[in-house]
Amino acid sequence: MPSDISNPEFRFTEKAVTMKKIGILVVCLILAVAGAYYAFPEQVAGYLVGAARNKAGLTKKEIQIGDHTIVYLEGGQGPTILLLHGYAGNKDNWIRLAPYLTKDYHVVIPDIPGYGESAKLIKASYDLSSQLSRIHQFAQTLKLKHFHVAGNSMGGFFAGMYAVRFPEDIQSLGLFNAGGVQEPQEGLVRKMRGKGVNLLVLKDSDDLSRLMTLLFVNPPSLPYPFKKMMVRTALANRPFYEKELKELLPEALSLEKDLSAITAPALILWGDQDKVIDVSCVPVFEKGLRKHQTVIIKDCGHLPMLEKPAETAAAYIGFLKSIASKGGNL
Repeated sequence: MPSDISNPEFRFTEKAVTMKKIGILVVCLILAVAGAYYAFPEQVAGYLVGAARNKAGLTKKEIQIGDHTIVYLEGGQGPTILLLHGYAGNKDNWIRLAPYLTKDYHVVIPDIPGYGESAKLIKASYDLSSQLSRIHQFAQTLKLKHFHVAGNSMGGFFAGMYAVRFPEDIQSLGLFNAGGVQEPQEGLVRKMRGKGVNLLVLKDSDDLSRLMTLLFVNPPSLPYPFKKMMVRTALANRPFYEKELKELLPEALSLEKDLSAITAPALILWGDQDKVIDVSCVPVFEKGLRKHQTVIIKDCGHLPMLEKPAETAAAYIGFLKSIASKGGNL
């Protein structure tokens, strides 16, 4: 005889079977997501990075400058800020700081030629003059005029030299743990470089924790996909990083002698426990620059925009607003 569907016992059994099927489906979905997380880590990392860019109000774009394709992030409206990443870094080094800036500023963040998704041509020169020329062409092509420029580490060196060579372009200068001057107290990176060891590149796939400890006071906890992506990219790009370092070293301290030529107001911002470029460089910048403010961030390493983004943003935006209120001066 057919089952009596009006029977409460039958309806209860049918509901239990349906819930069991849903439970099995949910478990399968969870297993599928977990499987993708570990089977396709770089695709997962790419999705997460894209989501972070969207949250920051940034869109990825590209432009051709000479023989180099330059990939960059752009977003926000208002006065323009050009952000330059450091050695062995890329445009996403600024992704945690960017949401604070795109609320009131037009933000442009390139992968410096040779880095990230921008073209790297093994036969091209990546010395100081070549890189500055490409960055200048990039800014001109995007019609950036009288803008703020800030850089971290090598990017700070480039930003400072840009302010020296193209003063008419620059409204203000941000030096975040910047290179370009002699360390009064020799840091670990420079000390080991003198022994032929480059601490800023990965030796192998097991070297990431060592590098993170070098860069941060409190290294962030990285999801597995990010670790896989970072390691693969860093090891693949190591030949370029070594080439770039070799070409930059002859002029690596050339900013110091030109600091007095910088007419734009400058913010000197440093992590107090930087193991890459010692905080003793701060007085060197203060002595050489005509107009400056200094902010030292406590319990922070070489990448303040990643380790302490809120505090870094507050200091930088405060600086920008102070010079805006004074007609471009401190």
